Amino acid sequence: MDEKIKMTPAASRILDTASVLFYWKGIHSIGVETIATEAGVTKKTLYDRFGSKDQLIVEYLKKRDQQWKKHLFTYLDRVADHQPLEKILIIFDALESWLETNNQRGCAFVNALAELPEESHPGREVIIEEKRWLMELFTTYLKELEFQNAEELGEILLILHEGVTVSYSMSLSSKVASAKETAKLLIHKI
Repeated sequence: MDEKIKMTPAASRILDTASVLFYWKGIHSIGVETIATEAGVTKKTLYDRFGSKDQLIVEYLKKRDQQWKKHLFTYLDRVADHQPLEKILIIFDALESWLETNNQRGCAFVNALAELPEESHPGREVIIEEKRWLMELFTTYLKELEFQNAEELGEILLILHEGVTVSYSMSLSSKVASAKETAKLLIHKI
């Protein structure tokens, strides 16, 4: 959370409520009055805690990022540090579980990016950083495997990861295992 935001019980309710509404209904279709009403607070309280709807969007995205990383690390922690290939592959297992439990409406970051076309919106920075972080995670493990083109392959793995996320949310594919197998083939082929 932003250090200047004091997460009082009311602020937590606001953020929790906004998170659900933004994800399921869309950022632009939900106003601060709806969020305040659903959270059981006044609009003044919402603005006192977050300053603006834009900052509330940023905090929603940061919270979502923290939830994904916590979920992902529960999987990564199952694999020994000296097994970078297994760490890469288990990211896809974590994704499959996340899609089934937390991502039924698609990737919150991709959805938000579509609703935030202004380059200057502070939420875009959170979105881009989340995707960059995952690409760098893939790249780090590839470097541990001593790939010369780790950055290029890390980008390809991110594209594969994001592609299966979008396909899953559109009910075009539920086969995350196929993406995992594709990742394995790419790594072994190169």
